[in-house]
Amino acid sequence: MIELDGSTGEGGGQILRSALTLSMITGQPFRIRHIRANRPRPGLMLQHLMAVKAAAAVCDAEVSHAEVGSTELVFAPRCIKGGVYDLAIRTAGSSTLVLQTLLPALLYADVPSVVRISGGTHNPKAPPAHFIERAYLRLLAAMGAQIEFELKRFGFYPNGGGELCAAVWPCPELHPLNLLERGTLRTAQGEAYVAALPLAIAQRELDCVRKELDWDDDVLHAHPLANDQGPGNVVLLTVDSEYVTEVFSAVGEKRVRAEAVAGGAILAAQRYLVSGAAVGEHLGDQLMLPLALAGGGSYTVDHVSQHAITNAEVIAQFLPVTVTFTAGERCSLCTIAGTSE
Repeated sequence: MIELDGSTGEGGGQILRSALTLSMITGQPFRIRHIRANRPRPGLMLQHLMAVKAAAAVCDAEVSHAEVGSTELVFAPRCIKGGVYDLAIRTAGSSTLVLQTLLPALLYADVPSVVRISGGTHNPKAPPAHFIERAYLRLLAAMGAQIEFELKRFGFYPNGGGELCAAVWPCPELHPLNLLERGTLRTAQGEAYVAALPLAIAQRELDCVRKELDWDDDVLHAHPLANDQGPGNVVLLTVDSEYVTEVFSAVGEKRVRAEAVAGGAILAAQRYLVSGAAVGEHLGDQLMLPLALAGGGSYTVDHVSQHAITNAEVIAQFLPVTVTFTAGERCSLCTIAGTSE
């Protein structure tokens, strides 16, 4: 049994989610202690518990200590089963993080799968649904995966109520990917969505994008959503290039000015654009695990976070690969290589 310490490195929920995904695929059981020890509220929250329960359903796992607040978990998988999975987080917890736990595993299922998840779709500190659709799934498709995705309804904190759906076909083998440059810029666009809030908030956010990134009005779009999908607000900056699409986002929060919300997404986009890297920090984090499953690959990334380093350490516990980061002048190179067992 693989033993994991949830307090090491970044010490957040990604240690658990990566372990669940890799345990399902490799068939190796694991025990994790000190779950989310570095967070203000340690232990399993409802969205983490949903990821555990969903993973257990997909592979008929035996699980112990699976309850809200638990700081320890034992997970022993059996065989991955395709099928239809309807999951409700029942809070505004991130549905995209639950989905990302399941997607790689369902590529190894015996039959196609459909996953429907309700909860938060645009959350702080989690990939928004548009990131999954435009950035993450584009690269999985380049590796041979066939996944269809639909955002059916937006869901914001604190009400949640969003819904997304993914159809996943079995994939005999993921192909390695070497993504060292993003290629020619095709399009860039800024979007601001508001639900049960004044449209002027979205317009102020886009004014900031126009000023700071020098993007033209015809690529800036304010979108009012139905009031019953809010209250909520999100800014999305999409940079679509020849080999990769990146999405930078910021979610509105109470007592945070529109200009400050937009500023977070703008800074992330600026760092990426000037770096010359193929992918940004968060896409780099999430590309690592599929490449490890493919047996290797590489990419340039604008920033190597502690989150990425911790994720690399977890992956190496389950798969015979090494992940190395090499710093360059403006960006870093991440290399995933197979090792002899």
